[in-house]
Amino acid sequence: MILPIVAFGDPVLRKKCVDIAQDYEGLEMLIDSMFETMYASHGVGLAAPQIGKAINLFIIDTTPFEDEKYPALRKVFINPEVIEETGELWEFEEGCLSIPHIRENVKRHANLRIRYKNESFETIEEAYDGIAARVIQHEYDHCRGKLFVDHLSELKKRLLKNKLLGISKGAVNVDYRMRFPAAR
Repeated sequence: MILPIVAFGDPVLRKKCVDIAQDYEGLEMLIDSMFETMYASHGVGLAAPQIGKAINLFIIDTTPFEDEKYPALRKVFINPEVIEETGELWEFEEGCLSIPHIRENVKRHANLRIRYKNESFETIEEAYDGIAARVIQHEYDHCRGKLFVDHLSELKKRLLKNKLLGISKGAVNVDYRMRFPAAR
């Protein structure tokens, strides 16, 4: 089932998410719906807060960035914990389904190590680099109540203020379902 994406300004996007248990009601259906929603919205990642749930869960599929160096990665991350971020900071243009039509360069560490549960609730610890690390860091930020615009300079944030306010009010055209917190 395709779910509406929560737009910038909704308080759920600023909440620190809580871990879930293996018996979380409807988890398998929720994960399936998140993938369906992400694909319908043309995203490469989706965190539970973006569909209005303040739980530690996100999904990714980096297929659009696939190349010889970085194979496609389709994964579910439940109760993730970034153990370390290392390597040089590298800049890359990011966007967000909750903040449509705004893309800005964000600096992130090139490598990360993360511990999480998969769909079978097995604990996994893995290292990622490059685009996979970046997408994971972006979605992990969502579970911590942080958005990619928080990584921008104060000047950039001021320049985007009216656009962000417009998004929260629904003054944006998108080809996917959204829920706007300040819409009339």
